[in-house]
Amino acid sequence: MNEAVVAPAVEFPRGGKEALAFDDLYRESRDDVYAYVAGMLRDRGAAEEVTAAAFERAYRKRSRFNPRRGSPRAWLFGIARNAALDELRRRRRHAELNDEPIDLDGLGAAQQSERSELRLALAEALELLEPRERELVALKFFAGLSNAEIARVIGASDSNVGTRLHRVVNKLREVLDEDA
Repeated sequence: MNEAVVAPAVEFPRGGKEALAFDDLYRESRDDVYAYVAGMLRDRGAAEEVTAAAFERAYRKRSRFNPRRGSPRAWLFGIARNAALDELRRRRRHAELNDEPIDLDGLGAAQQSERSELRLALAEALELLEPRERELVALKFFAGLSNAEIARVIGASDSNVGTRLHRVVNKLREVLDEDA
């Protein structure tokens, strides 16, 4: 993703004397936010625009950040989620999950073939998931959020997120085992 959004330093209190500057939050999260949004939208250009819009919204709303409601990263992913859902509503279509392509040049022919088959099988299995299930997968495995952060993003309890993720992963395993 290109670095179209450059934010000045703004502090977010994190209890006591610690602070996280907005530009640090941007640098630490931009790739993960982009991966999450791209996974929801399956359109790189739109993902770049939505990611930029999410950071712009976060910057404008930075004074509303409340550290008692979660980490700055979870707050940011909540904003990114809303921006992506706004885009999906605008398009009136359902989100599909799409992972970033891997570098196949470094793999041998047999490994490339095996990876391609695995990626195809996984993509087909992901298509069978409900949009909310795909969103959980995107937040956990593409964005790298913890269960607690996911819980704050989607408005659920930590244990509920853990249970739902467990069920989704099992569902994917079952589908992949059937195909094997």
